[in-house]
Amino acid sequence: MERSLGFIYNHCIVMLFLFSSLSSLGLAQYGYWPYSGYPEQPAQEQRPQRPANVPKIQLRLAGQKRKHNEGRVEVFYNGEWGTVCDDDFSIHSAHVVCRELGYVEAVSWLPGSKHGKGEGKIWLDNVHCTGRETTLAECNSNGWGVTDCKHTEDVGVICSEKRIPGFNYCNPGNLLPGHLANMNIQVEDVRIRAVLATYRKRVPVTEGYAEVKEGGNWKQICDKHWTTKNSRVICGMFGFPGEKKYNAKVYKMLAKKKKLSYWGYSMECTGNEAHISSCKLGSRLNVDNKNNVTCENGMPAVVSCVPGRAFAPGSNNGFRKAFRQEQPLVRLRGGANTGEGRVEVLKNGEWGTICDDNWNLISASVVCRELGFGSAKEAITGAKLGQGIGPIHLNEITCTGSEKSITDCKFNTESLRCNHEEDAAVRCNVPAMGFQNQLRLSGGRNPYEGRVEVLMERNGTLKWGTVCSENWSTVEAMVVCRQLGLGFASHAFQETWYWHGDISADDVIMSGVKCSGTEMSLGHCRHDGSRVSCPRGGGRFAAGVSCSETAPDLVLNAELVEQTSYLEDRPMFMLQCALEENCLASSAANTSITSGYRRLLRFSSQIHNNGQSDFRPKNGRHAWIWHDCHRHYHSMEVFTHYDLLNLNGTKIAEGHKASFCLEDSECEADAQKQYECANFGEQGISVGCWDVYRHDIDCQWIDITDTPPGDYLFQVVINPNFEVAESDYSNNVMKCRSRYDGQRIWMYNCHIGGSFSEETEEKFDHFSGLTNNRVSSR
Repeated sequence: MERSLGFIYNHCIVMLFLFSSLSSLGLAQYGYWPYSGYPEQPAQEQRPQRPANVPKIQLRLAGQKRKHNEGRVEVFYNGEWGTVCDDDFSIHSAHVVCRELGYVEAVSWLPGSKHGKGEGKIWLDNVHCTGRETTLAECNSNGWGVTDCKHTEDVGVICSEKRIPGFNYCNPGNLLPGHLANMNIQVEDVRIRAVLATYRKRVPVTEGYAEVKEGGNWKQICDKHWTTKNSRVICGMFGFPGEKKYNAKVYKMLAKKKKLSYWGYSMECTGNEAHISSCKLGSRLNVDNKNNVTCENGMPAVVSCVPGRAFAPGSNNGFRKAFRQEQPLVRLRGGANTGEGRVEVLKNGEWGTICDDNWNLISASVVCRELGFGSAKEAITGAKLGQGIGPIHLNEITCTGSEKSITDCKFNTESLRCNHEEDAAVRCNVPAMGFQNQLRLSGGRNPYEGRVEVLMERNGTLKWGTVCSENWSTVEAMVVCRQLGLGFASHAFQETWYWHGDISADDVIMSGVKCSGTEMSLGHCRHDGSRVSCPRGGGRFAAGVSCSETAPDLVLNAELVEQTSYLEDRPMFMLQCALEENCLASSAANTSITSGYRRLLRFSSQIHNNGQSDFRPKNGRHAWIWHDCHRHYHSMEVFTHYDLLNLNGTKIAEGHKASFCLEDSECEADAQKQYECANFGEQGISVGCWDVYRHDIDCQWIDITDTPPGDYLFQVVINPNFEVAESDYSNNVMKCRSRYDGQRIWMYNCHIGGSFSEETEEKFDHFSGLTNNRVSSR
């Protein structure tokens, strides 16, 4: 009996964490060893018995946290918090720590104070666990306080998202006075439950009782010690940037009419926590004679949240149709889903990135709230959502959490030690809109692919059906993958005969779909109304997609284009292959082969892949086209457009680059070449590598023979038809100002699209940005 009570007591005084179980807001694990399962033990070995003299301890995760379920391991022993040294610490020990905190298992452990250096004593060193212990105190070690370590060796752990079913969230009322204040909140789940009819029908839910799940039961929180700071944290977890006042009288009347079940404690938040797990457990409430928790003369705590502009109720469907960021100084790039991406800030009219030194949940939450989302659920480091371009504006950011903008935090403008491999990113909490329930993929070999089936109202009833594949493209597929939370689109299919979906959903119920790419739902894209028109019908011709967690991101080296541009008068007899492949202006067909020439604007281009996966041509080898004149295969018929525009945006000369050879010309130091065109090899551009098209290669030009002298805009567009999915299409365009005097040409102000503010872009362009893609007649 003594052992049993000690075991329960040990779990009672553990640091308490809260986990929100909304599946649509699940965190993806990036960059860690995906260990799963408990450590294997010999068949004859029995589960160790807990010694009677094992002390009672409390654990918590502290330090510079990038997720709420990770941190530096700290132990409360003998009335004092201390750390654990990483010497001999293993994944087995990490499992013990995480299970003691209520998580199913550990994902990994991190040595060397990766979560920051702790303070006070280093309680444990040379910890050896089998993985079967019930508490870290049972594991072998040098003894309490016996160590030769420094705080630079403090160990940290990353626990899984999943909580232990039936974990013993018992009553810590027997703790010593004052010990309760050291405990963080730990419950099974939390929710905002709409109780007023007005809010029950709204999506997303913005107001209602704040409830916690304990022992499998949902319980209300007494408002006796409730503050707006608590509300702010709850709202942030559910994707809302702030809280507001509510009609307390209505809720008081409602509370008197119903029997309520209260949670036994209050919570104390500062308001700047990214997650309730960082809040402290407050005072214990009264218990009546029937062992029911009472709220004295109070009522259930009510939370009323202010949604960001993109999720605010509107006149149509209760939400806006596409996400638009709310602040001009910060933006997210390279993320698959709304509310995630590489953080970029605007400084002196130019967009730049943030170095990930000291990047944590608190600073990431400032960014998320600034953009109209809730708090951050993950602060991502190491350019895991792709590398940016341009300057690195901020470094070593330190935020309190109350700042209105990331630029209000303390930071270091010196970033000499940083490079774009350290670009910081975020994954924010966003409101649960239920969009994923309106769409499904059917018939695929795995959950990431299949025929697209939508749920729509027809004749007063909801019905599943297919999407017409006419003009179905990668852009539409991207919206589908985003809506389902499956990442990026890797392919868009106009035939799906090999995926047998639900026969009852064969009918086409959505046609004419055309997306911009920013929509949160396929239903927000332009499409035909109730009159569906699809010439080929559904079934085998229904739209389909395959999704991927990662995507490439191609960026052109603008500086190299500016440095290598020049003019060449090339004899026509040397341009016969180029003429055959439509690399010259239309007037070239009338130019004498023996005496004629063409004036060519030539330049070199260097195309980098700054994304998270390799850039591969849409078509496999079986579909590559052989060009006999140049004796090579084209893996993509049009890979790049080269255009010369006048200052009102009209195209006056053009070229294009058929990708006869996508390969890794050079790579960064830690990247390996994979693709080479020789001997009909595989084509592509690896992450961290670049493909170079030298100025002396055929078709690497614009034919300006018929162009008069003047001032122009030179524009290069990579992957112009969006044939291959990328994480960011905004940086596929490069623009330069150019001046041509009839004999020489100057290129200046070359830059990548989206790298400057709109005001600065207008100064470069001198036109509204609308272009006429037809070559002007002469």
